[in-house]
Amino acid sequence: MEKLRLQEKMGYGLGDFASSMYWKMFSVYLLFFYTDVFGISAAVVGTMFLITRVFDGLNDPLMGILADRTTTKWGKFRPYLLWMAIPFGIFGILLFTTPNLDVSGKIIYAYVIYCSMMIVYTAVNVPYASLLGVMTSDLKDRTSLASFRFIFAFAGSILVLATAEPLVEFFGKGGDLGNPQKGWQSTMAIYSVLAVILFYGTFRLTKERIQPPKEQKTSLKNDLGDLAKNRPWFILLGAGICTLIFNSIRDGSTIYYFKYYFETQDALQLPLLNVPLTFSTLYLVLGQAANIVGVVMAKPVSDKIGKKRTFIMAMATATLLSIIFYFFKAEHVVLIFVFQFLISICAGIIFPLLWSMYADIADYSEWKTGRRATGLVFSSSSMSQKMGWTLGGALTGWILAFYGFEANMEQTEAAKTGIRMMMSILPAIGAFLSAAILIFYQLDDTFMQKINQELTKRRGEKI
Repeated sequence: MEKLRLQEKMGYGLGDFASSMYWKMFSVYLLFFYTDVFGISAAVVGTMFLITRVFDGLNDPLMGILADRTTTKWGKFRPYLLWMAIPFGIFGILLFTTPNLDVSGKIIYAYVIYCSMMIVYTAVNVPYASLLGVMTSDLKDRTSLASFRFIFAFAGSILVLATAEPLVEFFGKGGDLGNPQKGWQSTMAIYSVLAVILFYGTFRLTKERIQPPKEQKTSLKNDLGDLAKNRPWFILLGAGICTLIFNSIRDGSTIYYFKYYFETQDALQLPLLNVPLTFSTLYLVLGQAANIVGVVMAKPVSDKIGKKRTFIMAMATATLLSIIFYFFKAEHVVLIFVFQFLISICAGIIFPLLWSMYADIADYSEWKTGRRATGLVFSSSSMSQKMGWTLGGALTGWILAFYGFEANMEQTEAAKTGIRMMMSILPAIGAFLSAAILIFYQLDDTFMQKINQELTKRRGEKI
């Protein structure tokens, strides 16, 4: 069995560096951009997120099916990184562009561009995620590969969180009130160009090694039938959705928390750009740094106690810490940042485990049925991401509206309470459900070692 080289692991990580820049712009800033810059209401945005993301979530299995049936000299999944990188960059810029239209026109524009962006995001990220399942069959190498992926992913997130607000401020200068529309568009253009370059890097540096069984015939009916009987897939799908609800509500409400709950936003002054560094930026960057700590911890901890137990312990701890977070006031700055660090470590631990477990599920399906549909299985991971993000994003917009939030206004005590709930109690519910669902997951590491050995014998080839 060929071991993955460091260069290839890093090359794979470049792809999630690119995707995570976008993901973080979407999950942290997009709702705020729509309400406070673009100019549509939180309730409208929440509904748009629900409608478009449910539609987009259904595209993930279709993309997985398409990728499984793609045959090129480059493999099944790598070509999509080559073909879709430039559209990925273009729609990212359009998403953070404010057209000169009335409110109705802006809503239509937002629906069309956001939906298009998500289709392109799916066309890149389902094949990218599936690539992990065919680069190696070694269980520990997979967890290592997933860890590299998420170290790069959180590095991309840190880049965005550390630079987005300063860059928006820098590019948006001009006039008495500035030009935030130009600031957001120019900032996204920088991230988009970088993303295109990084996707090309992943394409060049990675290799597909695992192929479906030679006797396997293409059959969508059989692939879907196998998936429908795959109990571990359903369990991990549910846990993944709840995990993303936990994460997306926390991310999506952060900028509101510091803008409307704290009396002052500015924490430090950046001398080079001559713009302030806000509490929200520091908070989010600290969270991403803590995520990296969690990712690094995931492999050694899971090697000792197993992926399942590590996952459950991390989410149970996040539940407790998130509940305590609710009781902090604006003056408890140090505690707020300490708990952000601890909760984010828990979140960082579970992400490489999730993706490594999806690869295990693809192996389990091949072992049980004699058929392999890596793209279809991994599309569920992307679907769970988007469904969790959908529900989290929609809930964030609706809850803001329910508590009477009005953009760029002094908020009522009820609205401030709602924002605090979105930073604590609601994420805690998502984390708790994620841990509870995973209790029923039966593919422990010992069982997977047995499956891996049998599959290696069946394939009868060095991979």
